[in-house]
Amino acid sequence: MPVMVDGGIRRGTDVLKALALGAAFVWVGRPFNYAAAIAGEEGVLHAVEILRGEIDRNMALLGVNSLAELGPHHLMGGIHGG
Repeated sequence: MPVMVDGGIRRGTDVLKALALGAAFVWVGRPFNYAAAIAGEEGVLHAVEILRGEIDRNMALLGVNSLAELGPHHLMGGIHGG
């Protein structure tokens, strides 16, 4: 059964953590709602670029080239405390 994470996702690192823990989908809503309320479509496009940049940058820092490479071992201490 696919796991979908919704709620509390504010930045790219939150997305990567959820995917590393096995989520198949990560829903990001609130940051885009705020952006839309402040600057409309342009604000949402800007928020998407910020999130994309955070994900790309943090994937590079983790040394992964695709989201499929993410796993619990990428989290501090790992899922098993390693």
